[in-house]
Amino acid sequence: MPHANLPDSCKSEYLEARNIAGDSPRAAAALLRLCIQKLLVELGGKGRNIDDDIALLVGQGLPGEVINALDFCRVIGNNAVHPGEISLQEEPELVGHLFDLINFIVRETVERKNRLKQLMARLPQGAREAIDRRDAKAINATASPAPPSEP
Repeated sequence: MPHANLPDSCKSEYLEARNIAGDSPRAAAALLRLCIQKLLVELGGKGRNIDDDIALLVGQGLPGEVINALDFCRVIGNNAVHPGEISLQEEPELVGHLFDLINFIVRETVERKNRLKQLMARLPQGAREAIDRRDAKAINATASPAPPSEP
């Protein structure tokens, strides 16, 4: 089953892949590749190119384990629709790993973010406002360079 926090925009592909995985691992992998592409948009990607979106998220500090999971899903999904070195007819169990990895990615990104947001909401309002002011000050300090000093 999909992780409870799998975004709605991704669920139909995941569930359809689940329904057909036994009959057509290649079709299931292709659907899961589309699921990953949609998930990357939810994580901040542009949705045009999976590899570019992964690179963007690497630059934003996405953990290495999540990057590896995304790359595994990308490569297996690509090989499902394009001839490659991996044959899902010979290794249909790879599709099961795709389901597991998508749930792992959601757990490590969406679920963690949601849990932290819920915890932060429990802080007193004054503390949250102070944190927001501190962060805004830090962002502004890095966004505008300091004026040159006089000799």
